[in-house]
Amino acid sequence: MTPERDSREPDPELGGLTAEEQDTAGAITPAARLAAYVRGGGIVVPALTALVAFFVGGLVMLLTGNDPVATYEAIWKGTGLQWFLPWTGDRELAALNLQQTLILTTPLILTGLAVAFAFRAGLFNIGGNGQYIMGSIAAVVVASELTGLPAWILIVLAMVAACLAGAVWAGIAGVLKATTGANEVISTIMLNYTALYIGFYLFGVDGPLQNDEDKSLAVSNEIVEAAHLPVFWGDPVLQGLHIGLFVALLAVVVFWLVLNRSTTGYEVRAVGLNPEAARYSGISVGKSYVLVMAVCGVFAGLAGALDVLGWQFKLGTDDIQTAQVGFFGIAVALLGRNTASGTVASAILFGALISGTSQRNLDPTIFEPSLAANLTLIIQGLVVLFVSADVLVLSALRRGRVLLGARRRREAPAEGES
Repeated sequence: MTPERDSREPDPELGGLTAEEQDTAGAITPAARLAAYVRGGGIVVPALTALVAFFVGGLVMLLTGNDPVATYEAIWKGTGLQWFLPWTGDRELAALNLQQTLILTTPLILTGLAVAFAFRAGLFNIGGNGQYIMGSIAAVVVASELTGLPAWILIVLAMVAACLAGAVWAGIAGVLKATTGANEVISTIMLNYTALYIGFYLFGVDGPLQNDEDKSLAVSNEIVEAAHLPVFWGDPVLQGLHIGLFVALLAVVVFWLVLNRSTTGYEVRAVGLNPEAARYSGISVGKSYVLVMAVCGVFAGLAGALDVLGWQFKLGTDDIQTAQVGFFGIAVALLGRNTASGTVASAILFGALISGTSQRNLDPTIFEPSLAANLTLIIQGLVVLFVSADVLVLSALRRGRVLLGARRRREAPAEGES
């Protein structure tokens, strides 16, 4: 006979929540419930989710007349991850590809943290892309206009300006949520478009921040050379790996410490689990909403600064229009279970996928490079879909358990009387 589980003991099938916490599910915010379910299942569920997404992507390739095995093999070679294998033949080429993969991974870590932090607080931050754009704008303005400063001071100032720009931009959604109850999903989506058109205005033809050399190009001035992030692996001329990777990893440590080892993190998680209970216990829910969104903006804005200072060196309207880093951060956070280590691993996966499907790496005789980006988006969408399906399954299990418990409680008095 199966022993009854203690109601105060976390249940993996219920997304890591206790049975007592499940009784208050009506007061738990949808984003908090999603975040709790997503954190359940350890490393097995995200690994299976990724494998199934790649399997379905392979079926799509097969149905369109392409060889999925050869395509994935070519993508693998383009990622450079085989550099870690001692029997790799051309280690120089693998190192070059790995550098590009890690360059793309760096902002994905930060935008993933921007989404994960909001999820842990019971909020949906869909505005990571707008916050990334505002951070990029602030960084390029500071690094191109301020001259004569020492390199490290200029780099720090550009990063701080990007973090502040992202925090202010995300904080708008937090203030609206706290004061009017406006849904953060809607407000962050609209702020994405607002940031997009601000960039078009600033750097477009005849825009106030258009470059001074060629007025036919809708692009900013290039940042001064002193503001370039130092490269610690590879050739700087060929976009070697810059120190921004260490900045992103430091942000991961800060993310974990704030959430798990600080009073602020406790309050944030309490508000995310049950805002009404948190308010009753004396926590300012509105203040927490504003703070959480501002922190999310710091992460996303810093991602924009690292890209500008690390390899873009200028910002144009085309760069702003094609930016997808913030949207990829949603899939990174979901697949990473909204945890620090999971976000890093998921960012590496998506960074490798983007790098491996680039036109520079993918052999056109195996798969059409112009369609490769669509393959990346297909797999990204499948990951989000399967993670959501996992949440639905866990929700059904929770509801089934609650109904079964209610039935047992109804039958218990009758058994006692007999």
